Amino acid sequence: MSRARVAVLISGRGSNMTALVEAARAPDCPFEVVLVLSNKPDAEGLQLASDAGVPTLAIDHRPFGADREAHERALDAALRDAGAEYVALAGYMRVLTPFLVEAWAGRMINIHPSLLPKYPGLDTHRRAIDAGDAEAGCSVHLVTTGVDEGPILDQARVPVLAGDTPEALAARVLEAEHRLYPMALARLVVR
Repeated sequence: MSRARVAVLISGRGSNMTALVEAARAPDCPFEVVLVLSNKPDAEGLQLASDAGVPTLAIDHRPFGADREAHERALDAALRDAGAEYVALAGYMRVLTPFLVEAWAGRMINIHPSLLPKYPGLDTHRRAIDAGDAEAGCSVHLVTTGVDEGPILDQARVPVLAGDTPEALAARVLEAEHRLYPMALARLVVR
């Protein structure tokens, strides 16, 4: 079985990246992770990926200053050099320019810790609790030029419990993310 070649972009600890790498170990998984790429050379997830035998690369955004597109052109070159066919954002904490979004249109996905279209951006768990929502969750969506606005591919719901703190809710949502993201990516690459 030919497997889709996926690159994962991270900025931090890489827990969703790890879930994708672990899912790719299954013989029937339709994708393989061919590169983990970070904008932060000290991202914890780079070591996790390396320990799992996945090639890693850091392209620090800071030397590029305000020229976000120049940084993304370097990312794009690295993605293409790795033979990536799809890109999964997994805690990649930079808003992308139209250059990279359009270069990977329909082949770049993101996981977001809310039931989009509710609560795009940051501080999603506090916002859900403050609104009195009965449930929260996570969404996998195609990346478009609008932040967290792309077509939703799949969602997982998590109840908001009485007395929940943003941290407690975040931990439960993260568990759902780790289950949802590999499934959504697998469906995307076989469609």
